[in-house]
Order: sequence, then C-alpha cells, then structure tokens
Amino acid sequence: MKKFILLCLLSGISVISAEELKIKSDTFTSDQNKGISIFSGNVKMVKSSDELNASKVTIFTDKKNKPQKFVATGDVSFVLSTKEGTRYRGVAQKVIYIPEIKEYRFYKDVHLKQIGDKKEILGDEVIFKTIEGKAYAKGMKKEPVIMIFDIPEDDANETNSTAKKETK
Repeated sequence: MKKFILLCLLSGISVISAEELKIKSDTFTSDQNKGISIFSGNVKMVKSSDELNASKVTIFTDKKNKPQKFVATGDVSFVLSTKEGTRYRGVAQKVIYIPEIKEYRFYKDVHLKQIGDKKEILGDEVIFKTIEGKAYAKGMKKEPVIMIFDIPEDDANETNSTAKKETK
C-alpha cells in the first residue's frame, strides 16, 4: 500500500513539469489530508540534471497534490542549474525550494560554488533565484559573507605595463 501511495504522490509531483522527479529514501510517510509527505534516511532527489541529497525531505502540497514547498534538512548536498544552464554545486544544513518561483533558500554553513568557474559564496543564508540567475547572501554569525572570484589578468594591461617599464 505504501508503494502505491508513493507512486500516486510522485506522479502528482511530476505533473508540475515535463521532467520526472525521482525520490529515493529509507522511509516514507504521507498525510494527504494535511498535504505533507516525509522522506527520511539517505534521501536522494533527482530531476533532470539537478540532484539533492539530505537526511530528510518534507514536501508540502496543495489540495490538488501540487508541491508548494520542499524542505531538506541534515547535511544537504546539491547540484542545480539555472534557466540559462549555469550549474552550481553546494552544501548547507537546510534547503527550502519554492517550485512556483524556482527559488532556493539555503541556511547554515552554506557553500555554493559555480561549476566550471571560480565563483563561490559562503554564508549562513543564501537565496538563489534560478530563473533570474540572482543570489543574495547574509554572513555567518561571527564572519561576513565570503565571495571568491577568479579574475583573469588582461593581456592588454600586461603589455602596456611592460612597454612603460621598457621606455623608462
């Protein structure tokens, strides 16, 4: 019976987009009247090229079984993509995803890194809007937000500074 309920729930969740959402976990409980489904133990969620791993994921749905909010807790790790295809990898202690606006909210010990580029954000709270490709961050309790960028040297500036040294 649990497998049947899980399949019904997942088929309702996957209706929100043309892509399939697959969730694996050690345990599953659901209360359709309250619109709450809880996946616990080694939770792995995969949708297209996005992936999220956590100790626990709670899904809140509306009366039509459409997901309104996903809450992942406990050593959360993830790989996600923006609308333009930019990919990010990261970790946090808690992640909230609002599917209607495609917004992620990362909390506590957040480390978000752009894959293939040296852009990183470390903080206690990061809001990431995948449609707009925008991020907002707040610092850790005793430290500010840390942002790391790789700034390539401009060949023209190097040539000009070399030319100035030679003329002196």
